[in-house]
Formats: sequence, C-alpha cells, structure tokens
Amino acid sequence: MKKIEAIIKPFKLDEVCEALNEIGVSGLTVTEVKGFGRQKGHTELYRGAEYVVDFLPKIKIEVVVAEALVDSIIETIVNVARTGKIGDGKIFVTSIEQVVRIRTGETDETAI
Repeated sequence: MKKIEAIIKPFKLDEVCEALNEIGVSGLTVTEVKGFGRQKGHTELYRGAEYVVDFLPKIKIEVVVAEALVDSIIETIVNVARTGKIGDGKIFVTSIEQVVRIRTGETDETAI
C-alpha cells in the first residue's frame, strides 16, 4: 500500500477530485494548507502599503491505495493539476505498513 500526498493550487481541487473519482479512487482527504517552494511568496498591495506574503494557500490531497493504482493516480494528478506556471505543486509517495478500519476492524487492503 502507498500513501500519495499531492500539494496543488486551490482552484484545481474540483478538477482533480473529479478525475480521481473517474479512475476509481473511492476516498481521499483534503486539507487547506499554506506553504512556499521556489516561488518564495509574493508582494501584495493593501491600502497603499506593500507587504510580502510568504506562505501561499495550497490544497493537500491524501489518498492511500494499492500499489497497482499508484502510477495512474500520479499521472492523473499531474495531467489535471498542471498549469505550467511556478507553484503547481508536488506529489509525495510513501509506503504504508498497516491500515485498520476502526468501524469494522478490517485491516490492510480490505480497509482501504
């Protein structure tokens, strides 16, 4: 089992969720996060004063899946979330040792 974490631009969330649903992803977690990468934030103007916004709003999508689905999920996220501009995000893939569904006690692949 693998956990895929994708950091994407907020306006791409609906498109990514819809595309993941179409390829069979049945459940995911979405979190509003803030961060920065190479773009290092940006400068904004508010009431005539300039200020620097260091942390930009992003969306983190987390999904745990069987290893067979990892490549298709990554490909889907990349194709849908890409704008071609800096700040499109990142995808992280990590191994999951064990999963337990609290309600039923099911474990591992049956608990996903």
